[in-house]
Amino acid sequence: MQTENRIFDDLAKLINGAAGTLAGMGREAEAATRERAKEWIGGLDFVSRDEFEAVKEMAAKAREEAEVLKARLDALEGKTSPGKPVRKAPSKKSA
Repeated sequence: MQTENRIFDDLAKLINGAAGTLAGMGREAEAATRERAKEWIGGLDFVSRDEFEAVKEMAAKAREEAEVLKARLDALEGKTSPGKPVRKAPSKKSA
């Protein structure tokens, strides 16, 4: 009876070891596949989400600054409302 339990114990250890090995191989295969996908995508000139969000934020700030500068320029030129051209007085030419 003791030998039968030992055989089952050894068989259980073997199966557990094989399962652990297979799980490790699966993780390694997944990591290798993920790395190859990153290399392939990196060659396609894609940007990461972080880079995209940073550039998007920079563009929004630049747009706001441009609007502020346009309003300031309009005020300096004496425009009362955007889209309404300012008429210049006719210049006098000396003859």
